[in-house]
Amino acid sequence: MRAWLLVAALVLSGCASTRMPDPVQAALDRAGLPAESLGFVLQPLDGSRPALARRANEPMAPGSTMKLVTATVALEQLGINHRARTELLAAAPPVAGVIDGPLILRGGADPDLDWPALWWLLRQLRESGVKDIRGGLVVDRTLFNPTRFDLGLPPFDEAPEFDYNVIPDALHLNGSLLDFELQATDRGVQARTMPAVAGLVVDASAVTLSSRPCKDWDADWKPAIVQPAGDGLVVKLQGAFPAGCRQQVALQLIDRQWLVTHVVRQFWAELGGTLGRGDAEAPAPAGAVVLATHRGRPLAEVLRGVMKRSDNALTRLLYLQLGAQAAQPGEPTLAAAERRVRAWFAARGVADAGLVMDNGSGLSRAERITPAQLAAVLRAGQAGAQAPELLSTLPIAGVDGTLSRRLKDGPAAGRARLKTGTLRDAVGLAGFVTDAVGRPWVFVALLNHPEAARKGRPVLDALADWVAAQR
Repeated sequence: MRAWLLVAALVLSGCASTRMPDPVQAALDRAGLPAESLGFVLQPLDGSRPALARRANEPMAPGSTMKLVTATVALEQLGINHRARTELLAAAPPVAGVIDGPLILRGGADPDLDWPALWWLLRQLRESGVKDIRGGLVVDRTLFNPTRFDLGLPPFDEAPEFDYNVIPDALHLNGSLLDFELQATDRGVQARTMPAVAGLVVDASAVTLSSRPCKDWDADWKPAIVQPAGDGLVVKLQGAFPAGCRQQVALQLIDRQWLVTHVVRQFWAELGGTLGRGDAEAPAPAGAVVLATHRGRPLAEVLRGVMKRSDNALTRLLYLQLGAQAAQPGEPTLAAAERRVRAWFAARGVADAGLVMDNGSGLSRAERITPAQLAAVLRAGQAGAQAPELLSTLPIAGVDGTLSRRLKDGPAAGRARLKTGTLRDAVGLAGFVTDAVGRPWVFVALLNHPEAARKGRPVLDALADWVAAQR
């Protein structure tokens, strides 16, 4: 029997121990959290000790520990060398430096398509001899169905403009974000965008100065107001900003279609080219000719940053790629992605009862997974050919990523590789912890409670330190 099926069988049959480690119970008591708020599965990978488990088969909100499911499935199904691409196309080859029609920008879920990459794409086209484009710019986002998941979807929370809330599409240019630089002066606050975009004005005249420390600059932030102004836009910033402070922040304030068309036009003009009227969002015509290409980094490289930083938008983009590669004609991409994940579970004998997939990132109030299922995913990943790549993506306790400031002084420091997860009412840790005699343990701990985000992390840390101290 496979190792991950063995632990699942032990948990399901009730053979696993349900004892609460004393330091963990003490941490729960200090936090004022009930024992039933915590679910976990803990066991050496070699099976040398019985599994320790509580609430192992109850579906729980995982927060960003759900990223382990998306990452593990993607590494096996897409492959470590999977590279997304962005293309510039035309309906017909250019003649004498002229494209007699629109320029087509086709998104391929490229995680590395930032402003320099877009400029280089256009530079490739310009150096090939193309100068005049008689049509406008057509943006093709049809890799995903629907093309714009963000349209009409209620915001996750009250801060939809911040980067963690970006809902990606197939283009995902600069993460659908624009950098804003805010600087307090004697006369108030100055603001600008980087890059500066023709037709876009930032008005910070309504922002007042506060006495807060610069690190808390966003405490008095209020949603900006974006208004049309002729052919351009005015962004009116609101709220208060700390005196003497300077910050650069990436924000999702500008409609992504407006932004891509204006930046492409600006870059192309700076390269000495001309671009006609008629910008649109539409699929590339059959037989369109590829004129220039940008390729993202291999998946294994991308995932390291995604998991260390707990990047929601790129995880969602990856989950959609899983769906796009397997989707049947007309099938919604999210439905195809979920179908592919459940097929992966079935192929490894892991029951999917209680599993709820939404966007694959854990930034969801709906997603659910049992501790036993997540432990099975980890065991399957560790037994697979891509185990080293998966392990290298996980934050190291007290060292880097989302664990750089946690577990710094206890037994787990430097010896636990764990994905964190945080929502308002859910926190989690999942991955691998090496004990005092060098045995790696599968570690899954999920805590669901209305005060989980405020009080739950010390409980999970106590559990990780307890495992690391075992002999």
